[in-house]
Amino acid sequence: MIQFVNAKLNLGLNIVRKREDGYHLLETIFYPVGLYNGTPENPDPFCDILEVIPAGDNVGENRYFWSGRKIDCPLEKNLVYRAAELITEETGRYFDLYLEKYLPDGAGLGGGSADASFTLKALNEISGRTIPDARLKEMALSLGADCPFFIDNIPAYGEGIGEILTPVEQRLKGMWCVIVKPDVYVSTREAFAGITPHPSATSLRDVYSRPVSVWREFMHNDFEESIFPQHPELAVIKQQLYGHGAIYAQMSGSGSSIFGLFDDVRMAKKCREAFVDLPTYLSLL
Repeated sequence: MIQFVNAKLNLGLNIVRKREDGYHLLETIFYPVGLYNGTPENPDPFCDILEVIPAGDNVGENRYFWSGRKIDCPLEKNLVYRAAELITEETGRYFDLYLEKYLPDGAGLGGGSADASFTLKALNEISGRTIPDARLKEMALSLGADCPFFIDNIPAYGEGIGEILTPVEQRLKGMWCVIVKPDVYVSTREAFAGITPHPSATSLRDVYSRPVSVWREFMHNDFEESIFPQHPELAVIKQQLYGHGAIYAQMSGSGSSIFGLFDDVRMAKKCREAFVDLPTYLSLL
C-alpha cells in the first residue's frame, strides 16, 4: 500500500491559556496542504511517500527503510517507528515500511506528525481495519498533539492542545498556496518563550467564516510575537508574500515556514519565482 502524506497549515493560531501541567491550550484552524491528486494542475506534489507491506511469516520485527531528506533522530524517537510499534502491539503483526521524505522538518507544517498518522491508518487498513478511528486518534495523540488531525485529514477547528477537532467548511478549494521555508530552526522552547497566553477577542472559527480578504485584519498566529523579533527575516518573507499579491499570509504553527494564499495561479507562480534563494513550494488547495 502506498500513501501520499500531505502536510498541514495553521491558518491562525491563538494561545489562550497555560495549564498547570505546562501544556498550552490553543485554538487554531488546521487545513490540509499538498494533497496529492496527480492532476496537471498540481504536478509537483508537496508530500512524503509512504509504502507499507506486511512482513513475511518468518520476520519477527518491523523493518524501516528511509530515503529522501535525512531523518536526524534515533530510531526509537522516530514517529513512524513509534506508530508502527503501536499497531504491532495491537495486532501482533509485523510490517516493512518505506518512507521517502520530502516535507521539510522544523517548518510548522506537521510533516512528522503526518507521517505518524498515515502510518497508523495504512497499517490498520492492511490489517483489516480492526482498530476503530476513535482508538486510532487516541494512539495518534500519544505521538503528538498535531497527529489526530491527520486521521480524518480534513479542515478542522482545533481546541485543547490541538486534539479537540471540529470539521469546518473546505473554504480554500481551488486556491493556491506558496510556502517559503528559510533555513531557520525554531525550537518549541524558543517558540513559547515570549508567549503570554490570553483569550482571543474573536473566535478563529468565526473569523474563518468571513471572506479570506479580511483574514489579514482579524486572524493571527501568536507565535509570530515571540519568533519574529528573534528571526526578523521571517517577518520580511511574510511582507514579501503580500507584496507579490497574496490575499493572506501567515507563519504556520511554530514556524519557520511562511505561506501565502492566492486565487490566481499565474500570480502564485510569479511569487514563487521571486524567492530564488530559498526553498519554496506551490500547492493547489
